[in-house]
Amino acid sequence: MALALLLAIPTAVFAQRVPPHVFVGTASVNGVAAADGAAVTAWVDGAQVADAHASGGDYTLLVDQGDSSFAGKTVSFKVSGVDAAETADWTQGGAEVLNLVASAAAGSTSSGATGDTGVAGPKGAKGDTGAAGPAGSVGAAGAAGSDGAAGAAGATGPAGSAGSAGAAGAAGADGADGGGGLGVIALIVAIVALLAAGGSYMMGRRA
Repeated sequence: MALALLLAIPTAVFAQRVPPHVFVGTASVNGVAAADGAAVTAWVDGAQVADAHASGGDYTLLVDQGDSSFAGKTVSFKVSGVDAAETADWTQGGAEVLNLVASAAAGSTSSGATGDTGVAGPKGAKGDTGAAGPAGSVGAAGAAGSDGAAGAAGATGPAGSAGSAGAAGAAGADGADGGGGLGVIALIVAIVALLAAGGSYMMGRRA
């Protein structure tokens, strides 16, 4: 079975600039074959360098050194986050059948690889209003507004004091001349009448 898995690895993998070290075999935890989908990971210098998922109790791991250098370094393994007893030395282009046996002691706190980030939770309640920021600079002056409507007429004010006398008017036109001779006659008649009246009064007193 392990040989068949090795032969099934695409030849393109070995066409890389630095071929990886390939590990295949069985994987179990506490004597039970790893469940389908269980994580099988490889570690170098305390860092995870490869991962795969078990299927039917078997696994296939390609440990590629990438930009680092794994030559001569020890590769350790975990099955479902539990340390496997087996280790191996990394070699360029290596191909190895390695059955991984992991045992978790009672109360073990070993943890698996970090899972994917979960989906975002629901939006929280609105927080308190923050303090007011500083006043901004004065903006440019706005355009002049249109004239407002005329206001209502105000109440009548008190009468003012009398003004000074005006200048004298122009003299009127001369009147027409009187009756002339008739006026003189009338005056004489009036005098005679007065004298007559006075004489009659005096005569009456003597009588």
